[in-house]
Amino acid sequence: MSSTLAPRRAPKLWWNLLGLLVFVTAGFPLYWMLNTAFKPAKDAIDPDPSLLPTGITFANFGRALDIADFWGPVGRSLVVSLAVVVIGMAVGLLAALAISRFAFRGRKIVIVGILAVQMVPLVAMIIPVFLLLNDLGQYDRLTGLIITYLTFILPFTVWTLRGFIVNIPKELEEAAMVDGCSRTGAFLRVVFPLLAPGMVATSVYGFIQAWNEYLYALMLLSQKNQTATVWLGNFTTKHGTEYAPMMAGATMMAVPIVALFLLVQRKMAAGLTAGAVKG
Repeated sequence: MSSTLAPRRAPKLWWNLLGLLVFVTAGFPLYWMLNTAFKPAKDAIDPDPSLLPTGITFANFGRALDIADFWGPVGRSLVVSLAVVVIGMAVGLLAALAISRFAFRGRKIVIVGILAVQMVPLVAMIIPVFLLLNDLGQYDRLTGLIITYLTFILPFTVWTLRGFIVNIPKELEEAAMVDGCSRTGAFLRVVFPLLAPGMVATSVYGFIQAWNEYLYALMLLSQKNQTATVWLGNFTTKHGTEYAPMMAGATMMAVPIVALFLLVQRKMAAGLTAGAVKG
């Protein structure tokens, strides 16, 4: 009996070791950021750094707040990210619903176009976007940055929500309409509750993309309107880089993302697995 169980346990052990290796590889940058944020500044530039904390200090956080305005860039990042998520979800949901539930001429072209837009490198669009926003009077404005972010977050939102809607059987809507609901009522009462976990997962990823974006925020906004990611550049000066305060600033920047994830983790987990089973 024990001889038959041993071969079965061996593959499971290897998969567990592989999972542990992936976890350590993915989690080490986060650990190093926290380790550097809380260690004395002189230890952060030690040519022979220690993997374990040699001391804990909160002075780096105070230094990070003193170098430049922190709350202004964070507030602007929140405004931009939330606006992108709200607008992207409103428009993306309607577009995904139309693509998933209605047959119209050019439907396949729209789907291929959405995929094609996602394949274009963001750096390739920086000059056209700059010229366009400058002509529209939206350069160095948060509204211009929001419009820019929508160009690559909206296709992602439409494509993702389409996958969730396709996996919701049409028969549920038809049954609700037979019982007297309008098409809108059937969507709100039947489809929307089933789609909610997918919308949460899509919103979180869209928020993270907008929050962490650096290139367009750097090129399209001046220093007085900089966002949180560009704010981290203040730690690099002609005298060198202050790594410990920079990691402290990055840690403070990660707090909103971690808080958002903790609030919606159950819905997000349900949304990520909703598309795994059809029907």
